[in-house]
Amino acid sequence: MNSENFSLSEKIVSTSYVRQGSQARRGHEQLIRHLLEQGKCPEDGWSESTVELFLSELAVMDSNNFLGNCGVGEREGRVASSLVARRHYRLIHGIGRSGDIAAVQPKAAGSSLLNKLTNSVVLDILKLSGVRSVASCFVVPMATGMSLTLCFLTLRHRRPKARYIVWPRIDQKSCFKAMITAGFEPVVVENVLEGDELRTDLEAVERKIEELGAENILCVHSTTSCFAPRVPDRLEELAAACAKHDIPHIVNNAYGVQSSKCMHLIQQGARVGRIDAFVQSLDKNFMVPVGGAVIAGFDESFIQEISQMYPGRASASPSLDVLITLLTLGASGYKKLLSERKEIYLFLAQELKSLASAHGERLLHTPHNPISLAMSLDGLQAESDKAVTQLGSMLFTRQVSGARVIPLGKEQTVSGHRFLGFMSHSEAYPCPYLNAASAVGISREDVTLCIKRLDKCLKTLKKEGNAAESSSPAVPPCEGDTTGD
Repeated sequence: MNSENFSLSEKIVSTSYVRQGSQARRGHEQLIRHLLEQGKCPEDGWSESTVELFLSELAVMDSNNFLGNCGVGEREGRVASSLVARRHYRLIHGIGRSGDIAAVQPKAAGSSLLNKLTNSVVLDILKLSGVRSVASCFVVPMATGMSLTLCFLTLRHRRPKARYIVWPRIDQKSCFKAMITAGFEPVVVENVLEGDELRTDLEAVERKIEELGAENILCVHSTTSCFAPRVPDRLEELAAACAKHDIPHIVNNAYGVQSSKCMHLIQQGARVGRIDAFVQSLDKNFMVPVGGAVIAGFDESFIQEISQMYPGRASASPSLDVLITLLTLGASGYKKLLSERKEIYLFLAQELKSLASAHGERLLHTPHNPISLAMSLDGLQAESDKAVTQLGSMLFTRQVSGARVIPLGKEQTVSGHRFLGFMSHSEAYPCPYLNAASAVGISREDVTLCIKRLDKCLKTLKKEGNAAESSSPAVPPCEGDTTGD
């Protein structure tokens, strides 16, 4: 209600009570005013009532919610189900226009404001998380793979003769298919083994650039967040090489926002060399439903160019989800989640190391990976060829999700390219292993239960292996055997 309505209310209800209610309302409005003035994530999280009041105020600014609106077009924000309308807070028009996902819609001032504020708040969080010099970003209603494709397609207009994308190997299908879908030929650069870690082969990258010719390369496509024993790419060196050869550089930062180390690598890469854009998942970093990503960069005009490449309007759901989440958490709440994740990473490492030692295995030494850990499974491999993959099935049926069991020698063809040792990021990693990650939102209870169930599975497999070995009949020597002669 506005001040006039509050004054009228005083004729119906006691003035002191109405003024108290008016002051409470102003408290909500002051938070909203600060958001509109600063465009930053509030330091302290909002209550659900403030968030819902704000969203309701935005919704009434859209034409589909105008009293007496008469719509005669093909897209008028009509929704058959009231349940669907409530699910979206009656923000039905989506974001952007047919020529630009960041453009303002005349019929949807509220949804347009939602879009602009979400991008501004997310930009603030990227800066708080470590990329201080990021200039621009926007939320796109596609997951990381398709968002990378959008970046590659935008670069095509700048480099029409380019055919290749130089890609330090990371065994994850969507980032590989992103290059294929955009119509380019991935040039896979195998990693080098340093101790237990798989690291970027910088010399091989340089050789590929010289061999193919810089003008024929669309970009270098690097990675930060990844499964151990793969570790983040050497971003500073790659960025410097891209600047030296005048080659664009796109970074797959899928779940790197939650890691200060990954964000520092991006910041440093942009400082010493060239990073054109970096892409991150909304669900992996901000705990919202799957279906959105953030495309960010250091040149505002290039990020705007990517947003203009998106064809048509877009769903506002990912923007709405992440804005609600960040307003509810506040900057302090999000920073607390990141701090807790770091602490649990150390706890997970300690617990995995103890478990590995108890079973004659070891925690692989991967200090450059700040999120994922790996434990060897050499003993399990020795028991049986099938035991390693069986462990993965046992964990899944015991409700341990997210753990990855990597056997030796797996082959996989992805979009016509044959990968040896697929899932291990290497053609010949020296041992099978199990992955576990400390990602944002994980709890100590998650770790404790995982370790307990993993321990039981390993004991069961060992017991079954021993039973099978003891029940196998001894093979008598053949009569007249002369092989020793």
